[in-house]
Amino acid sequence: MTEIAVNFLELIEQKQWKALRDEIVQMEPYLIAEVIEELSEQDDVIVFRLLPRELAKATFQHLNHDKQEQIIEGLAQNVNKISSLLNDLDPDDRTAFFEELPGQITLRLIQLLTPEERIVATKLLGFPKDSIGRLMTPEYVAIKPHYTVEEALNHIRHFGRNSETLNVIYIVDDDWKLIDDIRIRDIILATPDQKIADLMDNRFESLNVFDDQEVAIRDFRDQDRVALPVIDNEGLLLGIVTFDDVMDVAEEESTEDFHKFGAFQDAIENPLKAKISFLYKKRVVWLTALVFMNIFSGSAIQNFEVTIQKVGGLLLFLPLIIASGGNAGAQSATLMIRSIAIGDVEPKDWLKLVGKEFLVSLLLGVTMAFGVSIIASLRAPDIVFVVASAMVLTVVTGSLIGLLLPFIFTKLKVDPATASAPLITSIADITGVLIYFSIATRYFGL
Repeated sequence: MTEIAVNFLELIEQKQWKALRDEIVQMEPYLIAEVIEELSEQDDVIVFRLLPRELAKATFQHLNHDKQEQIIEGLAQNVNKISSLLNDLDPDDRTAFFEELPGQITLRLIQLLTPEERIVATKLLGFPKDSIGRLMTPEYVAIKPHYTVEEALNHIRHFGRNSETLNVIYIVDDDWKLIDDIRIRDIILATPDQKIADLMDNRFESLNVFDDQEVAIRDFRDQDRVALPVIDNEGLLLGIVTFDDVMDVAEEESTEDFHKFGAFQDAIENPLKAKISFLYKKRVVWLTALVFMNIFSGSAIQNFEVTIQKVGGLLLFLPLIIASGGNAGAQSATLMIRSIAIGDVEPKDWLKLVGKEFLVSLLLGVTMAFGVSIIASLRAPDIVFVVASAMVLTVVTGSLIGLLLPFIFTKLKVDPATASAPLITSIADITGVLIYFSIATRYFGL
């Protein structure tokens, strides 16, 4: 436990509420959140209740979801406190919080919102899960093209206090269709009597409210923007998505893909807090499936029993051969999964990539074959050719398996990250055994 958290606990025990509050209000929200994460269920609520309204809102956004739920439960006896907190949260942060709760609890909390905020919340929650609509906030500033610069600035001063960002101002027509966006800098530097229409270039980037959130990640990376407008299919401006919200999604997606690639059923937030039974259930399915897959490796080895008995030195290099194929496949899959996820590669590109991967893996296989040949010439000179040729073929085959599996899963509309490292390794093991002992059987005329 950090020194700050220990100090907070001492003040709580001594009931020095004023001293505790004085210390808290001087801290940054993210630091307060870190301390609250360390405290017990009772102490965290005590600290949170001492926070001023604005600081409570900012701190709540930095807490993980489990701790947010604990805080809400702890404040249950104080309906006014919960109501203020939920109404003050930015709509996109509130939506993200509601998404993780059971439906009945979400409905109960929505009733604590003001009529205006309730409309916003139910509207955002009505969009498909993982859509940009769930990510956006309706808090932005829009102006009309016939405004003068002076009128636009007055409008921004009046309506911009609650806006998520003022870096970019959006321009809409009388039907609220998005027609352009302008940097606030350009408006400030223009003369007061200039028309907004004169500053427009009618070029803007936008997101569709129904698109997947991964589209937003890709667009933010390509556009280098702090915020992007969100429109519906008719071009109406519904809200904006900001860079910090997209980064949160990108982190969640990366964590999810990382867990899938490691053969976890679902992402595990914090293994320190997770129960043993929970960790067991998340890992047992894939590992059990892989056990049955590896039975094929054993069966393949058994089929070459005569070859192994005649040439005992083959077993010495078996682990090296099959491990090299699995490692090459995992490398190739990692590259492809990332490229597909961020949009650098599309399913139609698979044939071009197969040719390129074949040449790369062939060079890698020849290099590794040269190294293993030196070792084999010292330990078992009679199988140098078998080991070297098997190394080349196994590395090439493993690499192509790692390349193709993500494309196959994408074609089947399955998350390509499901092409996990253990799955690729298991397939590469089976093919490596077959390649290695098939070559040996042929070479020695068995």
